Amino acid sequence: MTRQSVTEIRPHIRRYGELTSLEVEAAKRDEALLILPVGACEQHGDGLPLSTDSIRADHVAMAVAEELAAAGELTVGEELGVGEESCAAEGPAGDDTSDAGRAFVLPSIDYGVSPHHGNLPGTITLDPRTFVDIVTTVAGQICDSGFTRVLVITGHGGNMAALGVAQQVLLSTHPDLVFAYSPVSALAAEANAALPRTEVSGHSGESETSQMLAIDDRLVDSPRLTAGATDLADLSPRARLSRTKSPASAVTFDQYSENGALGDPRTATATAGVDILGEVIEKLVAYSREVLRL
Repeated sequence: MTRQSVTEIRPHIRRYGELTSLEVEAAKRDEALLILPVGACEQHGDGLPLSTDSIRADHVAMAVAEELAAAGELTVGEELGVGEESCAAEGPAGDDTSDAGRAFVLPSIDYGVSPHHGNLPGTITLDPRTFVDIVTTVAGQICDSGFTRVLVITGHGGNMAALGVAQQVLLSTHPDLVFAYSPVSALAAEANAALPRTEVSGHSGESETSQMLAIDDRLVDSPRLTAGATDLADLSPRARLSRTKSPASAVTFDQYSENGALGDPRTATATAGVDILGEVIEKLVAYSREVLRL
């Protein structure tokens, strides 16, 4: 018996795990982009959840997939001759949708490279080599099955170095795979610059807390939010040296502050989080469109 096939994917599907096997074949024919959120399970100060990085990565990944799907619906509407008013209602004005494509969000990798947080409660870390193996195995199998585009979105900055290694491994084993990776917070240079940030800021600080408040304020234990390291002068010589970007050294985060936070999360707002996430999503949507044009 010949197995049936489908020509279209159900329009509400955004997650790879919600596709049927038949729809996976259609997604490959459509040369869809697969987005892999990666995060961490690690301490995030006194008021943020352990999965903060995974939650932010998945939120951004889903928003990018939604934006690309909306652009695709707009393009279809234009091809079918739907009036300008109806098309305008389907997607953002002025979007370049001529190369709109679909994206699907892969099941996330919710453990990351977090040995620098290991001395504080709740942290579960992967060995960097294990993390690289997981990412390259997933991406390699995706490529072997017929997909050619993968975008990794990491909510945890500690994964960036290992993702660079994974990229080089895949360039050797799967040179035809377009494998890109991106952080979350670091993309929002303009919105982050508008925050009332302390001299020392970063992990579990103003930006991450604002993002979490925007995503779901129920996940933030706001009364427990406490400042961590805020001034370079208060750090030990080694911890202070580790804040130099290049040359780079590292310390465990308990050497920065008792709660492992950098900055003052009490100044965070959901409004700022919306701005930060909006800038991140806008940039990743634009990049994804370029990938889909390849």
